[in-house]
Amino acid sequence: MANTYEAIATVTVGSGGAATIEFTSIPATYTDLLLLTSLRGDRSGVTQAVSLIVNGSTTTYTHKYIRGDGSSVISFTGGSGWMNPGQATAASSTSNTFSNGKIYIPNYASSNNKSFSFEDVSENNGTEAYATLGVGVWSNASAITSIELGQRDYGSLKFVQYSTATLYGIKNS
Repeated sequence: MANTYEAIATVTVGSGGAATIEFTSIPATYTDLLLLTSLRGDRSGVTQAVSLIVNGSTTTYTHKYIRGDGSSVISFTGGSGWMNPGQATAASSTSNTFSNGKIYIPNYASSNNKSFSFEDVSENNGTEAYATLGVGVWSNASAITSIELGQRDYGSLKFVQYSTATLYGIKNS
């Protein structure tokens, strides 16, 4: 069975940056969701954590990921008021480089808990590079109707201009 991908919405951050990237009024007409990102933040450093919140809920998230930099690997397990589905390239990285990420959410409209898989890469033109792979669960039976990407670990940081996220709905053909 082939899948059909339909772009639901794209958000591109304008001048001045944005604290969040949000998708609202997500229709329940697809089987799965796919969120593709190209992100850069304004935090000093090479990368900064990205947070994900669905339906405005700040409870019952758990996630686990591994992150490698070419010479070492770390593993992290967390549960908090949001999920951390990867990293955004940050202000100390090479100018005009952005992380690239993918968040996949199967059965997002079902009455079961919602699972997520995610991956991203970020680099600093040869001096540092990172790859993250992870999974997570939002323990809630509600259909996902909104998604917010932000940077809650660091307070008032922003995504910079030209950061982009596109949400796709996937249908089985």
